[in-house]
Amino acid sequence: MTIKKITTLALLLASTAIFAQDDLSITPFKKPQTKKEVLDSIKGTFVHDNIATCIDSMWMKELASLDLYDELALDIKNINVDEKVDYELPTELLKERLKKLDEKSPFNIEYNVGLENVIKSFLKYRKKGFERLMGISQFYFPIFEEALAAQNIPLEIKYLAVVESALNPRAVSRVGATGLWQFMYQTGKQYDLKVDTYVDERSDPLKASKAATQYMKNMYSIFGDWDLVLASYNTGPGNVAKAIRRSGGKQNYWNIRPYLHKETQGYLPAFLATMYIFEYHKEHGIVPNKAVANHFATDTVLVKRALTFKQISDLLDVSVAELQFLNPSYKREVIPHITGNDYFLKLPLDKIALFTSNEERIYAYANYEDSLREKPYSSAYASNNASESSNSSNVKYHKVRRGESLSKISSRYGITMSELKKWNHLRSNKAPLGRSLKIYTSDESIASNDKIQTKSDTTAVKETSALASNTNKVFKEEKVVTYKDVVKYHKVKKGDNLGEVADKYGVSVAEVKKWNHLKGSNIALGANLKIIKNERVVTTVRKEVKTDKTTLDTKPQTALASNDTNTDENQNHATVYEVQKGDNLFSIAKKFNVSLEDLKKWNNLDDLNVQQGSKLALANTTENVKEEEPKETKIVEYKVKKGDNLGSIAHKYNVSVAELKDWNELEDNNVKLGATLIVSKSEVAVNETKSSKNTVASSERDEVKLYYVKKGDSLFSIAKKYPGVSISDIKKWNGIKNESLKPGMKLKISG
Repeated sequence: MTIKKITTLALLLASTAIFAQDDLSITPFKKPQTKKEVLDSIKGTFVHDNIATCIDSMWMKELASLDLYDELALDIKNINVDEKVDYELPTELLKERLKKLDEKSPFNIEYNVGLENVIKSFLKYRKKGFERLMGISQFYFPIFEEALAAQNIPLEIKYLAVVESALNPRAVSRVGATGLWQFMYQTGKQYDLKVDTYVDERSDPLKASKAATQYMKNMYSIFGDWDLVLASYNTGPGNVAKAIRRSGGKQNYWNIRPYLHKETQGYLPAFLATMYIFEYHKEHGIVPNKAVANHFATDTVLVKRALTFKQISDLLDVSVAELQFLNPSYKREVIPHITGNDYFLKLPLDKIALFTSNEERIYAYANYEDSLREKPYSSAYASNNASESSNSSNVKYHKVRRGESLSKISSRYGITMSELKKWNHLRSNKAPLGRSLKIYTSDESIASNDKIQTKSDTTAVKETSALASNTNKVFKEEKVVTYKDVVKYHKVKKGDNLGEVADKYGVSVAEVKKWNHLKGSNIALGANLKIIKNERVVTTVRKEVKTDKTTLDTKPQTALASNDTNTDENQNHATVYEVQKGDNLFSIAKKFNVSLEDLKKWNNLDDLNVQQGSKLALANTTENVKEEEPKETKIVEYKVKKGDNLGSIAHKYNVSVAELKDWNELEDNNVKLGATLIVSKSEVAVNETKSSKNTVASSERDEVKLYYVKKGDSLFSIAKKYPGVSISDIKKWNGIKNESLKPGMKLKISG
């Protein structure tokens, strides 16, 4: 009996101890994680495959450019086959080459004067454009050839996409034709190309190519002639049939050509000229741009829930621009998930491996972001997230400055361009100068970093601490950079005009007129024009740092002395930072109290991606606040003659129509007979004084040249201008880490 009582008592005591431990082990309440912390924690668990990426940002910009499409469309519209072009290409040699093309092609390629003029025009005025197109074609042509071969369609049809869209999957014509093959809405529907709120399959290279080959096959069964098939692709089979009837039953393209629409009259000559240049580019010294990407270096993966390009970009470290290029059919930068439909995501091969290895984690992050959205009639949600409301729904306003774009602003705040346009009801991609844009930020780190960037952009560049001689106060010195309006005056010289003066100071003609109360464009010789420029002004400010008095009193003087001796060492250490695991630009900017924009500028970064182990500059050690060297703008003028148009003038001087319109402030393509147009502009640096030239050794003056980066320039194109200079040389001489350039940058060219 006694043993039973003792046993019962022991069990009772043991159970009490166990329950006591359970009570003590209850997890205390933790503060909810921010969105950034959740993202970093998920990415920290990712399994990585070490395969090099195939597509870089420079390639993305090149592929996404619509310049070629606009210029080529204008060329086709304004082709004049009767206009003789002065270009060194013997007629007999051209006949021989066209005959060879005709032998290996089902098209009726015969020499005629009109075709010769078009070929010479393209060779004379569009050589650089074809170099770019040939580089891009290395990505798309394998897709086209596969689709054409499957339907037994001539492979030469692939050149039609060059004429149709300049190989831009996002090209849209003035009448709404979309994609690489320029399908109209109804034609696309007829050939099973889906168009809805989220997806436009006319921009999908694979599906659109399949539909285009089926269309060609159907048209050939009607006309039995590939030349007429191409004409019907442009103007429709009905218009081709009308032209045949009006010509008296003739069925050769060149015989019915006068009865076709003007655009279709230049369509087949442009196609044949394009085929000739692609086939004989080596003979004419056309070197295709090197393609750093190809179709075989990508793959697709089935997406099992809705994902945005921004989410994929954040998780896989792929730029949104790259996702847009690889997946052009997603109109809203969202991959939807609709029951009964399959949606695929195309990625570089190494990112495919990363996606499939971490698919569940990616969907978990998307679910987390969805959970942050406010639910209707949910009081529980409001109470649980009251503490986070200040961080998760911050509203900021950004005033658009000169030179800023929507993509630059959205990148700065870590949002997408479509979100920025939606919040501010913007229809175009042009940033409205002077307008304050509304921005919703959902990341605590973004909010804290962007407090530094205001209209008067203040940045702490150097901080030194010193003890006051009579008081125990600690001070710090800061260089404060502010932007202020500075008034300058320009004395009008002989040959000056308002456009030239405005360009020199980086302002608009309208602003010069406003500041000087000018009604017309005439300016008097010797007059002083008022110019207001927003310039950077650097001032040094001494601020007191609040510290604990007791700590200050007990601090040994020897420690202060050693601090002073190591000032240079500490300063050097603080200007360079090595990126650690889990770091991003936001956290680094916050840690060192600098702005995100300056951090990107000092390190020549285009996006928010940084690699572990890379070193970042935390201050602009080569910063020079002085005004840039004066530049002299040289212009060439042309007087409009009878029969001229913007397209022909642009051809003549090897410039784009857009540049002509910009230089001459033209709103449309109309020009008046006898009007004087600026057809060439170039900026040349002017040395300030003669004495400064004498201080430079003659050998150094011969070896070092300065080049000012223009719009459209790349390191590759600049290196080509200087024989014996490579891209790595230019990077080394100018301390450039990547290949991103900005117009106006000054590059040193040695040798």
